[in-house]
Amino acid sequence: MAIEAVILVPVMIWGYLAMFTIFDSYRQYTTQQKAAYTVSDLISRQWAPIDAGLIDGTHTLFEGLTRAVGETGMRVTVVQYNDILEEYQVVWSRTRGGMVGLSSEDVASWSDRLPDLVDQEQLILVETTAAFSPVFSVGLGARTINNFVFTRPRYTGQVCFDDNALGEVCDMPGPVVPPVSDDEQA
Repeated sequence: MAIEAVILVPVMIWGYLAMFTIFDSYRQYTTQQKAAYTVSDLISRQWAPIDAGLIDGTHTLFEGLTRAVGETGMRVTVVQYNDILEEYQVVWSRTRGGMVGLSSEDVASWSDRLPDLVDQEQLILVETTAAFSPVFSVGLGARTINNFVFTRPRYTGQVCFDDNALGEVCDMPGPVVPPVSDDEQA
């Protein structure tokens, strides 16, 4: 029995640590995905132009929700579909944490990654990245977890970015109209 115990106890301990590590990696992946959806939903509900402070705040929110210990990055991009060119175009793109902004050339052929849109309809893309290192070394190496989330604007047809130096970046003409409250609808 002592020989069997010497053989089986390390295997049982390794199995327990492996299950813990795999569960922890799955938990971290889903937590980061939920945080990316939260950031995307927060931006989609903005009816006034957003600024660099909101992008900084959403990046801080992402880091807080995920309890990230490594390097994180976030890219927020608003794309618009052009029916004449039959391609997606970038309206604006802002990044935090070392990611590079997208251009219209980058998203022009993303018809397999993005939903079908009508002409001039906009979509908010939130891409996040965070480093993950497993707690125990059981064959699962360090990796980077990437998320790609898209949401349509909720209350208006566009989400504008107000850059103090360049002014407001929107692709749809006219002022941004605030949403109608429930009391005003009644």
